[in-house]
Amino acid sequence: MRHSQEVRVYYHDTDSYGVVWHGSYVRWLEEGRVELCEMLGLKLDDMQSDGVTLPVVDMHIRYKSSAFMNDRLIIETEIAELKPMSVTFSHTIRNKDTNKVNIVAETSIVSVDKNGKLIKKFPEYIYKAFEKALEQKCS
Repeated sequence: MRHSQEVRVYYHDTDSYGVVWHGSYVRWLEEGRVELCEMLGLKLDDMQSDGVTLPVVDMHIRYKSSAFMNDRLIIETEIAELKPMSVTFSHTIRNKDTNKVNIVAETSIVSVDKNGKLIKKFPEYIYKAFEKALEQKCS
């Protein structure tokens, strides 16, 4: 299962040269992860009410080409790998008009309880939702 969304690059997303600031991509990666989780029925505020949060523990971004103010970008997010204790998301951000890839990235998350303690295994309903998305990717 893949989540895809479009964003427009605004002035506040850019540096003084009109090029997308590298930190803007991190925000868009977060949006992609959250939206994919919600597609899977995993609402972050509901999980937090259950005492579970999903922090990022690893992030790798490969910058391929610059994006600029007023560009329309497509953010694609899918699950790349699932382990009992972590899930890795694969992301691609590309220009909608040229199809040129701006970045490719991977982010990994784990689950922690309300005290910030690592949960050694995702709660079953979370794991099953991620597993279902991974199975749909492979079919």
